Amino acid sequence: MMLEGKVALVTGASRGIGAAVSRQLDEHGVKLGLGSRSGDDLGLDAVAHQCDVRDPEQVESLVAATVARFGRLDILVANAGVGAYGPFLELETEHLDEMIDVNLKGTVYSVRAALPHLLASDGADVVTLASEAGRRGLPYEAVYCASKFGQIGFTRALDHELRERGVRCTNVCPGGVATDFALDSGRGRTPDALPGMMTADDVAEVVLFVLTRPRNHRILETAFRPMTEASWG
Repeated sequence: MMLEGKVALVTGASRGIGAAVSRQLDEHGVKLGLGSRSGDDLGLDAVAHQCDVRDPEQVESLVAATVARFGRLDILVANAGVGAYGPFLELETEHLDEMIDVNLKGTVYSVRAALPHLLASDGADVVTLASEAGRRGLPYEAVYCASKFGQIGFTRALDHELRERGVRCTNVCPGGVATDFALDSGRGRTPDALPGMMTADDVAEVVLFVLTRPRNHRILETAFRPMTEASWG
C-alpha cells in the first residue's frame, strides 16, 4: 500500500526510533505532525510541537495543529517512552511514576486525542512502539515491563474495538535497540550495553512494513530481536 499523501502523527519524534520513523515516513511522502519534549522538526516540512505525552492537553494541541494544517489524520505512531533499570527496590520513585505515565498513560492519551480523526480516515493505523519487555517479564525491568505489558494489552483490546471501523492496531515489539534511550544518569544503562543491538532504522523499517500491508489484513504484533540477544522468557 502506498503511503504518499497520508498524514501521520509521531510522538517522541526528536531522537532514536521516533526520529528514524519520522524520516522514513517523510521519504515515502507522508505529511507529519511531530511531538517531542524539544519540539524538534528534524529539518522536515512538518508540524512540530513541544509535547509531553503525560499532559493530555499538549497531546490534543499537537493533534489539532496537525489536522488544521493537513486536513486529516491517518496514522498514529505512539512512540514516546522512557526506561530505568535495576533492582526494583533501588529504582527512584520519580522513575517509577515516569515510566507508567509516559509509556502507558501517554499512549492512552495519544490514542484518545487522535482517534476521532483516525475514524474519519478511509484507512487508519495505530502503531504503538512497545518492547519485548512487554511480552516477557525481565529481571531488573519490573516497572518498565509493567508499563509495556499495559501498553500491549491496551493496543490488543483496541484491535477488537476498532477493527470493524477500519482502524488497524499493531504493537511493534523490538528487543535491544542502540539508541541513547535510558542512558541518562541514574537510569541503570551504560553505553557498553549498546554494541550488537539493532539500529533505530531497523525498527523504523518494521513500522513501515506494518503500515504498507494491504488493507485486507492487519498485523497485530511484531516481535524481533538482535542476533546477539538470547531468546529469554
